[in-house]
Amino acid sequence: MGRFIAKDLKFNWHPYTQMKDHEALPPVFVRRASGIKLFDDKGNWYYDTISSWWCNLHGHGHPHILKAIKEQLKKIDHVMFAGFTHEPTVRLSEKLVSIAPKGLSRVFYSDNGSTAVETAMKMSVQYWANKGIKNKNRFVSLDMGYHGDTAGTMSLGGVDLFNKVFAPLFFKAYKVPTPYCYRCPMGKDRKSCSIDCVRPLEELLKKNSKRICAFVLEPMLMGAAGMVIYPKEYLKKAAALCGKYNVHLIADEVASGFGRTGRMFACAHAGVSPDFMCLSKGLTNGVMAFAATLTTEKVFSAFYAPYGKRKTFYHGHTFTANPVACSVALASLEIFEKEKTLKNAAEISSLLKKGLQKFKMLPHAGDVRCIGTVGAIELVKDKKTKEPFSFDDRVGYPVYKEGLKNNLILRPMGGVVYLCLPLCVTEPRLRSILSKFYGILSKMKYPS
Repeated sequence: MGRFIAKDLKFNWHPYTQMKDHEALPPVFVRRASGIKLFDDKGNWYYDTISSWWCNLHGHGHPHILKAIKEQLKKIDHVMFAGFTHEPTVRLSEKLVSIAPKGLSRVFYSDNGSTAVETAMKMSVQYWANKGIKNKNRFVSLDMGYHGDTAGTMSLGGVDLFNKVFAPLFFKAYKVPTPYCYRCPMGKDRKSCSIDCVRPLEELLKKNSKRICAFVLEPMLMGAAGMVIYPKEYLKKAAALCGKYNVHLIADEVASGFGRTGRMFACAHAGVSPDFMCLSKGLTNGVMAFAATLTTEKVFSAFYAPYGKRKTFYHGHTFTANPVACSVALASLEIFEKEKTLKNAAEISSLLKKGLQKFKMLPHAGDVRCIGTVGAIELVKDKKTKEPFSFDDRVGYPVYKEGLKNNLILRPMGGVVYLCLPLCVTEPRLRSILSKFYGILSKMKYPS
């Protein structure tokens, strides 16, 4: 397989990757995948502990999904979704609405997480314009948020490492502090605070709600920020403020949706029904590029008018509502019911939380956090001061390399090492993963 690696490095440009690193460590050549394991060309296998970038829920090569693809390809592979429709999309939309938070009744399809969020953003802006409310077109987001890599979604993002160089492309957006309990922006202790971190949002909305169209956030779990997990009370209070000040709430559930946090959707932890909910990743178990933006009948009605009124939503994607992707998404949701996936996820979550307790004793484990099947350890130079490792320390890279030697696919974000486990992981495999993971971190030598 060496010739393929050589050609890969000659022709391909991998995402979020410094390609020069591959001079010393070539990319892993994956020959096949089955369940929660990947197999390379050298006879090695690896636990897919990050769910292939957080999207694989039911394991690789699930027979029910493979069957759905095969059966759908016999009927129709693709058709444009402007003026045409088909059975898989009707059935999927009906199913999504039936399991979504109350009030979400319309589904708009696209092809990835960024486009799902941008669809919601554009709908929000045009909603207020269609209602005749001028200049209500500014967004608010969390200062550590991540919503995608298009220019529009990066305008909302707060991860400088990803965004800073592209700043000239961005539109202006308001930012409010992230409810990051380990590094509380208000200097409070979670055990005694009153969710004081929501106050900046309240003050901003009080002053500028006439200009603000929507507040965009990742409910409960902020992935690219470093698997930051925040209290459900913040989400509940933020949603209430959006309602009070007539501002849309856009819930970016691209990473947190479909059982990742232990509930089908993370909004359910706080009993919140947003105006828009953005889905991708787990929607198709990672098998097909696909996304959906759900919204309310109230929003939809602002666009429903005679053609001459110019209220049409002029937005779309070539692969909108692809029949094969819709069939895969339906199959994935059927697996939830057939295999009692959420029940298994709850059991795994409990075991994961218990298993992570001993990680707190590691000398450089500053914070250990967990929700659903996600567990994260924030490594720091000094546990007392919470001093983080620097970019140049690059503490995650040796963890990644040791992971490969120990049958684990780990992809740390800066000083945050994490597990984002498939929902189908079994107890014995979880124990094996945690044992290997602890062994790696306990033997690691960190910069002083």
